[in-house]
Amino acid sequence: MLNKKRILVTRSSMPELEEYIEEIKDLWESHWLTNMGTKHKQLQIGLLKYLDTPNIELFTNGHLALECIIAAFALTGEVITTPFTFASTTHAIVRNGLKPVFCDINLEDFTIDADKLEELITDKTTAIIPVHVYGNICNVEKIERIANKYKLKVIYDAAHAFGVTVNGISSANFGDASIFSFHATKVFNTIEGGAVSYNNENLSRILYDIKNFGITGPETVEYVGGNAKMNEFQAAMGICNLRHIDGEIEKRKVVFNRYMLQLNNIAGIRLPKERKEVKRNYAYFPVIFDQYKLNRDQVFEKLKSEDIHVRKYFYPLTNTYDCYKDKFNVEETPIAKYISERVLTLPIYADLELCEVDRICSIILNA
Repeated sequence: MLNKKRILVTRSSMPELEEYIEEIKDLWESHWLTNMGTKHKQLQIGLLKYLDTPNIELFTNGHLALECIIAAFALTGEVITTPFTFASTTHAIVRNGLKPVFCDINLEDFTIDADKLEELITDKTTAIIPVHVYGNICNVEKIERIANKYKLKVIYDAAHAFGVTVNGISSANFGDASIFSFHATKVFNTIEGGAVSYNNENLSRILYDIKNFGITGPETVEYVGGNAKMNEFQAAMGICNLRHIDGEIEKRKVVFNRYMLQLNNIAGIRLPKERKEVKRNYAYFPVIFDQYKLNRDQVFEKLKSEDIHVRKYFYPLTNTYDCYKDKFNVEETPIAKYISERVLTLPIYADLELCEVDRICSIILNA
């Protein structure tokens, strides 16, 4: 008989304790704990190589990475984005004094519907911030064509897309910039953390200054910046985790494939679609319950009763949040609304036992 234990939707990948202790040991000698020290620089170099990108700046979290790159581009007016995302994407736009304009998503992979972008562009539009959802990569080619036509900046929210490639091209190299989250729940984590990858090296100094209070010299402050620096303990965790990232992704792939095997060809259950040109990171396992014998919320409650904690991700849509009440019309993004009411992300992490995957699937199928 299976030993029933509490299962969360994810669990942080961590190195062996001894490895992390060895990595941070020299901090007790240097006493350099923040302000872009040696660990920060080492992780930055490692990520440049792993993500195969020319420029990267590290931040204390992914949200501030997004806020800072928006500020660095000095955007104004309106920014087209998607409501099918985490709160951070929309909040970063609004906190920069900009107006989010919501584009619907497509039914195939839940990324922004590039075919609906042009109709939303006005003379106030200055940028597009699409989201690579669950590691599914947006229609980057069409978005680039539209952005070039209207001279718009493109910043990808790539929080879900660490290590993902399309035809061998890293997700870090699309658009004018991409932001990554290294939160504890992500495929790659630095406990908390984030980064911006970008193609214009002139942004390096601006991003560095903005995340450090706008200080540009001993007695000069040229920007209204903030404090978004990644500390040395975060960077040390990233250094350790980066050593093992490929193995962690392979373990996730095994879990992902087990779900696919168990839940495939079940009426009313829609599973992730594979794209041959995409190298996945297996960050999430989203399932759409559409005319299944139980609706999404019933499946959620059934799993919860077995101490299995899944996530309605993304629900609610950001354009329905209380803080934006009466500002947006959710009916203008009907597909996003439809999917948000039917999606669950099931538990997936590197050391999730296959017998537990089988148990989760059994509960869903036999409910």
